[in-house]
Amino acid sequence: MTKTFKALTIAGSDSGGGAGIQADLKTFQELGAYGMSVITAVTAQNTHGVHGVYSMEAAAIQGQLDAIGEDLEPDALKTGMLFSAEIIEIVAAKIKQYQWRNLIIDPVMVAKGGSPLLQQEAIQSLVKHLLPLALVTTPNIPEAELLARMPIRNLQDREEAAKRLFQMGSRYIVIKGGHTKENEQLVDLIYDGQTFEYLESKRIITPHTHGTGCTFSAAATAEIAQGKPVRAAIQTAKAFIQAAIEDQLGIGGGHGPTNHFAYQHRQREELKANQSGYYSRK
Repeated sequence: MTKTFKALTIAGSDSGGGAGIQADLKTFQELGAYGMSVITAVTAQNTHGVHGVYSMEAAAIQGQLDAIGEDLEPDALKTGMLFSAEIIEIVAAKIKQYQWRNLIIDPVMVAKGGSPLLQQEAIQSLVKHLLPLALVTTPNIPEAELLARMPIRNLQDREEAAKRLFQMGSRYIVIKGGHTKENEQLVDLIYDGQTFEYLESKRIITPHTHGTGCTFSAAATAEIAQGKPVRAAIQTAKAFIQAAIEDQLGIGGGHGPTNHFAYQHRQREELKANQSGYYSRK
């Protein structure tokens, strides 16, 4: 029997379907991992913004984590919106209790429209309790600024922030470049404590980028769950989100979601083209 690789997301629900639990599960499915979830909060949101955030009770979060831990051990897991210090401490304690490995942290702090998704007092809990457990941490530039406690104006600042974040315990730091002001190229920075690596892609000017951080980290989680090396997983995540942004769905009147179908659609089209070329040469 072929092994089924399991990926767990611990995050908030997005009623608009573009980010959070919904984006994570779509991405897991697209990349061949069996998706499971622990819901930390429910948001009322659409492409125009977040209209309400409703945190789950501690007992509900603990119950979900125990249900997974007692029967469905994940091969990799990711965290997204954790909202409060209490939730962060519960999640960290359960990860330790069940000895889960391959934790990817997407430190969700602010929604696209500016609404806070992590309480201010929770930042220190994230640093103290969760980051030391992480295999990979994937902040965007504003999140990296908050965690590293420094402004990031250029690539050198990003490298210094990555060093500071690495000292907090995560084995790999990926500082995403989507919030920089470059016109043409978008650069993501990877740091493993010794070397820096830069992944470049073409910047796409579009309002339809809701859920990019969730989707990127979910793609890396799905790949790592299946035994892929971290750098290879990050490269696939980069390709996945690039396709998702480029092949727009164009739905909603505000910050629309990315296209989670795009990466696999491209893979299928490329396969067809290669097969067509092979047969035509015959």
